[in-house]
Amino acid sequence: MGTDISALKLGIVHVGVWLASTSKRFSDAIIPEVPVLYVCDDTIQTDFIAAGPGNIPKHLYLRIAGHARALQQSGADLVVVGCSTMSRAEEYVQPMVDVPVLAIDRPMMEKAVRLGKRIGLMCTIATTVHSSTRQLTRAAQAAGKEVDVVLRVRPDAIESAKAGDRAGHDEIVLDEVRRLAGEVDVVVLAQLSMAELEDRMAGIPVPVLNSGREGFTRAREMLLEIAASR
Repeated sequence: MGTDISALKLGIVHVGVWLASTSKRFSDAIIPEVPVLYVCDDTIQTDFIAAGPGNIPKHLYLRIAGHARALQQSGADLVVVGCSTMSRAEEYVQPMVDVPVLAIDRPMMEKAVRLGKRIGLMCTIATTVHSSTRQLTRAAQAAGKEVDVVLRVRPDAIESAKAGDRAGHDEIVLDEVRRLAGEVDVVVLAQLSMAELEDRMAGIPVPVLNSGREGFTRAREMLLEIAASR
């Protein structure tokens, strides 16, 4: 009989309320027995977009820390930072709370490093390029490996999605990933928003990883460890 984790709670901080439906799809599939608490703060995304790529305002880390503390106080046993641009918040927030904190994209980057040397990084928001590249580099350093990052940035995809053309967004991403697959060993989809395309990546000749699948799989493993330790 497996470890029961149904008494635990998972907390997630999103920087866009629209991302909650995507994370719910993966949490329902991977951790269905665990209640999920959400904090969705659109002002974080608004502020880091206004600041420009590579210029994340420091007060945003404090804002995420406040949300993480609120989730802990509401009973969360694990807090997931659900934004790739803000992935560094994992490091800043962890000392401020008494429960584990997980950047949703870190497990994906760690797996990519295990799978190959040439890694395709697919982004649709320029602000995530620096943070996602940093995550890949840190994962490679931790594994004692060198990697080559092949970057693709398609802001026109996210603009299509914002305009209500989700099909247009999806086709842009799929076309770019197909081209990228011919140059790399593995592709990572930098943002959770692209995880919705998981089922349509089946014909790609290299592994295509998304943070929804890898992040929630790691979250389940961490919750099992927490339950087993009590």
